[in-house]
Amino acid sequence: MSLSDASASYLLSGDMQQAMTAPDWLRDNVDTLIGVPLRILLIVVGMAIVRMLAKKGIKHVVKRILEPSEERETGPRPSGRGPAVLQRDRSRAQERREQRARTIGSVLSSIVTVVVGVMGAAMVLDQVGIALGPLLASAGVVGLAIGFGAQSLVADYLSGMLIMLEDQYGVGDSVDLGEAIGEVEHVGLRLTQIRDLNGGLWHIRNGEILRVRNDSQEWARAVLDVSVAYESNLDTVCSVLEAAGREMREDPRFAGMLLEDPSVWGVQSLDADGVLVRIAVKTAPLKQWGVTRELRRRVKEALEVAGVDIPFPQRTVWVRGDNDGSTESASLPAPR
Repeated sequence: MSLSDASASYLLSGDMQQAMTAPDWLRDNVDTLIGVPLRILLIVVGMAIVRMLAKKGIKHVVKRILEPSEERETGPRPSGRGPAVLQRDRSRAQERREQRARTIGSVLSSIVTVVVGVMGAAMVLDQVGIALGPLLASAGVVGLAIGFGAQSLVADYLSGMLIMLEDQYGVGDSVDLGEAIGEVEHVGLRLTQIRDLNGGLWHIRNGEILRVRNDSQEWARAVLDVSVAYESNLDTVCSVLEAAGREMREDPRFAGMLLEDPSVWGVQSLDADGVLVRIAVKTAPLKQWGVTRELRRRVKEALEVAGVDIPFPQRTVWVRGDNDGSTESASLPAPR
């Protein structure tokens, strides 16, 4: 046999051997070629379905929250707190409810996306044959380091969630957060923006808010201290103040602001220049300052008509003579 014939015979036997072993290789690797991709596809489809169902559930909950509820708006109020006392601006309350619902819905959707994505990636890696133990250990170490470095950021987001869930305040409310006092312009998961009386915009991290005074929820109170002279008849003064308050309550311009008749609480203090008598009334949210200004004007006019003096600061000066030891007194107005 020649060399060329031997080479041809060797190549032919190699091709036959490869043809004979190819079905065996396919049979041995059928799970890798077909089973693994199929399982990965099923995992991806399953996670997509889970994510879609979770987001639909979240959207349904948000939609239920955004739907106007007659029972919520006009339903019975808790005992001991009359419906007039608990009046609220429905449009502003609805806007705040929509803001909270959309924000919380967005956060929950993001959480669902992250959780489903992590679970799906872990299952896919397990199918590929990558060991998850070292990856989880490394992720735990990295997560611990990030947690220490970003704990203030986590505190801000958690505080923002609680502020919205508990409805501590919302856009349009007048609040006192410590140094920042003014109207809320924006409530986010990390920051709250407050516009103060001078027009300055405060950016406050939610994690730094330790206490909140909200002047806009449910009802407010207008309190006015009226100073009258010591010679005034206090019964007459109280009658005049009550009459001025009832007249303001009956005025159509202020009927929706005052939730009850103004009441005279009595003598608040005895000052050097006069007697302080306090009158107070419950008002609609954010109306207490306007009611106080108008009530102050009406009280002044009513006291003038009744002949009750509103004292001004004054002092008595005693002058001793050098020769006869006699004294003279003069009442002088105190410097202003």
